[in-house]
Amino acid sequence: MNTNDMAWTPQACTLPAAQRPVRAAEFDELFATALRGQQRLTPTVLRWRLDPAAEPAARDLAGRESGCCSFFTFTFTRDANAVQVDVEVPPASAGVLDALAQRAAARMAS
Repeated sequence: MNTNDMAWTPQACTLPAAQRPVRAAEFDELFATALRGQQRLTPTVLRWRLDPAAEPAARDLAGRESGCCSFFTFTFTRDANAVQVDVEVPPASAGVLDALAQRAAARMAS
């Protein structure tokens, strides 16, 4: 993993730098195995559609991420076919959401 891989990590993140590659790998795994689609609703809101089986892991990961990057808000809803996760940030963090969306798209499950 190089420094470009961590470009989406905001400076406001309180996760120790040594743990950031591990967290990024957890997101990569979620995207590669469970992400079925994503849609940018507004400049500050991204919606992911995940495989329902990934909901517990996604909730755990989202909870830990919002713990170190408190500007993230993750809202979960579920229907019969997918878990929908709305990822929201304040306007000042829209660039972080852009980078996260790009990372997700590059690793999305096929």
